[in-house]
Amino acid sequence: MSPVKVSTLMSIVAISLLAAGCGTPKEKTAPCKRPANLTGYAEDPRVECGPMRSINPDRGAALAAIDGLAGQAE
Repeated sequence: MSPVKVSTLMSIVAISLLAAGCGTPKEKTAPCKRPANLTGYAEDPRVECGPMRSINPDRGAALAAIDGLAGQAE
């Protein structure tokens, strides 16, 4: 093959790859044609967890327990 044919072929392949882009045809459709998430189909079954509360109010005791566990692993 001559260098001109090779460069022409490579140019055509590069242009076709750039035009095609990435992703399936379904991913390339307009986002307004499908819901943003699954809540567009049904209600969200999750419930609120409630207020947060402190688990280890004594910081020193919590750090001592962590140090004790770290010492056991060695």
